[in-house]
Amino acid sequence: MSSRKRLITRRDFIRGTISATLGLSLFKPDWVQKSIAETQKNVGNKSLVVLVRDQNVLDGQLKVNRQVLASMVERLMLELTGKKDIKQAWLSFFSPKDVVGLVPTPMMNPTHQELLDLIKESLAAAGIPETNIRNAQGRNVDLAPMTALISVPGLKAHWLTGIGTVIKNYILFSGAPRNYHYEDSAKLGEIWHLPQVKGKTRLIIVDALRPVCDKGPQFDPRYRWPYKGLLASTDPVALDAVGLKIIQAKRDEFRGEPWPISPPPICIEAADTVYKLGHSQLADIELKTIGWKEEILI
Repeated sequence: MSSRKRLITRRDFIRGTISATLGLSLFKPDWVQKSIAETQKNVGNKSLVVLVRDQNVLDGQLKVNRQVLASMVERLMLELTGKKDIKQAWLSFFSPKDVVGLVPTPMMNPTHQELLDLIKESLAAAGIPETNIRNAQGRNVDLAPMTALISVPGLKAHWLTGIGTVIKNYILFSGAPRNYHYEDSAKLGEIWHLPQVKGKTRLIIVDALRPVCDKGPQFDPRYRWPYKGLLASTDPVALDAVGLKIIQAKRDEFRGEPWPISPPPICIEAADTVYKLGHSQLADIELKTIGWKEEILI
């Protein structure tokens, strides 16, 4: 096996995969910062992650029940923001003047189109012009006109980065995805600091309806299961940390013994300690769960 593909441990990473701390911050409009600060105050400065599950969101053929999914999105947003109605929840993050880009997962457990459609419709109902709600995934997308991003990744393990959910979701914006694999996946957080990306991510909604707990490169349906959930936060690192906990628990359950993710998902800790994007330690995360509790895995 080449040195390029060798497995590395968390200790390898700490010793020197990345040695410099950037100490950079993400800049958002003042009114958005205030809204996020109010949410953080309610959970004691921890990062708030909300998990909503409903056993009826998928039918026996694993088709999405759109009405149930719409209810899940609403519950997610109200719990995250503390607002009393969905319109005010959206307007705590976005204004009608914003050009909002949605960034879904494009392949290997792609984001459900039903979820993307519901987000677009709900944003429009809140007063965001439909022409200002755009797809923002892909290396050829022009991010310059977009004032705000909603990352909408699918929850999954990944054969090149360990986990391929939130932090990795912007990899195509780098223009050179191959530069962020294996040991180099620790640098995924730097993409969030690129000029065309930095400070634009107002919200992350993770599609956990049918996550994938093993990583490919060929899709294997044995490792995809109906978790029937959605996760949301303003902290991308906290979401990946919670998602990792769910995926790892499912892997261990599948094998009946510890089955560590490989390669190690070092991008999560690096996104916290090096790139200052959020909290990677579960002790620093306030997780609120709503709805169906069976096999919650966390």
